[in-house]
Amino acid sequence: MTAFLLRLPALEIRQNAHSTLYQFAVDGKKLDSIATVSRIHRSDDQEVKGYQRPEALSHIASIRRYLESAKPMVPNSLVIAFDERVRFTSDQESADDVRHGWIEIPVDDSQEPEDVPGWIVDGQQRSAAIRDARVDRFPLAVTAFITSDEAEQREQFILVNSVKPLSKSLIYELLPTTDGLLPDHLARRRLSAILLDRLNYDPDSPFFQRIKMPTSPDGFIKDNSILRMLDNSISDGVLYRYRDAKTGLGDFEAMITVVNNYWTAVSQVFTTEWDNTPRKSRLVHGVGIVAMGYLMDAIAGDLDQSKVPTVQDFVAGLTPMADECRWCAGYWNFEPGAQRKWNELQNVPRDIQLLTRHLLGRYRELQSAAG
Repeated sequence: MTAFLLRLPALEIRQNAHSTLYQFAVDGKKLDSIATVSRIHRSDDQEVKGYQRPEALSHIASIRRYLESAKPMVPNSLVIAFDERVRFTSDQESADDVRHGWIEIPVDDSQEPEDVPGWIVDGQQRSAAIRDARVDRFPLAVTAFITSDEAEQREQFILVNSVKPLSKSLIYELLPTTDGLLPDHLARRRLSAILLDRLNYDPDSPFFQRIKMPTSPDGFIKDNSILRMLDNSISDGVLYRYRDAKTGLGDFEAMITVVNNYWTAVSQVFTTEWDNTPRKSRLVHGVGIVAMGYLMDAIAGDLDQSKVPTVQDFVAGLTPMADECRWCAGYWNFEPGAQRKWNELQNVPRDIQLLTRHLLGRYRELQSAAG
């Protein structure tokens, strides 16, 4: 067991008054002693911790084979976030944007992996491949920054990976914990992601642990279907009432109450269909989730807009629709001469539009008939 200070030649690059990067090289075989991977998981109180997805074993194996070939080269830098135990020293004046110096990293062989000073923000597959490769050493380029704020680490992870073929589900689960400036397409979806997180992890929610997410792998309702339903309502439905156009956020508690009340009503009116899987019930399939979201907006639009709709309000609007739906058996009568078997509906735009038009049309007809 030894503890020492690893001192490596480095460049300090000051990008602005708030952002400083450090570039250096380190033997990839020694990475485990200075940096680890922050795996995404939920704490006991359901708070998101960490940000990295599990290792992609096939990807790692492919990189490892390349590293063990005759002339391997890894030109891309790993990105590491260090805590404030790491220091940069230099004899040069600090006026320039770039300084030569030394990065000083404390190393202690007796530490647990989670206690090392660095976290790999980008490059976990490459680092794992080098760890497992049958090579004596392999120097890697590293770009690092120093922060003890996990939120900043998550922000950088999202920004680095948002243009790569990374699981969108992982990005969306991290969005609620990120307050920094994001690309427009992610900023627009942050509110929906916050609502999604609450729906899946609030024990009072009808969706509690039913949505499949990186930290909820046993869920069976696709997170993207819920996000589409929420996006639609936020942009042009009942949730738009509670949105602040300036900030892109709004009255979050009112929004979550509306969504919880509506889907609680859905679970009461369509109990058997709700307590099932997408394979056996199209109500909890993507096509049903998105189409029923439009029905939520229609029912809420007929209610007193100065009040938050209650479960009873939604039950009253949904009950006449119970005999109109074929979620688990039978045929949908979409129009004269046009029938579709219940399980023929798929989560594709054409079928979502077809089901939505049918649900909204029958809802309006029934409302008119009731006076």
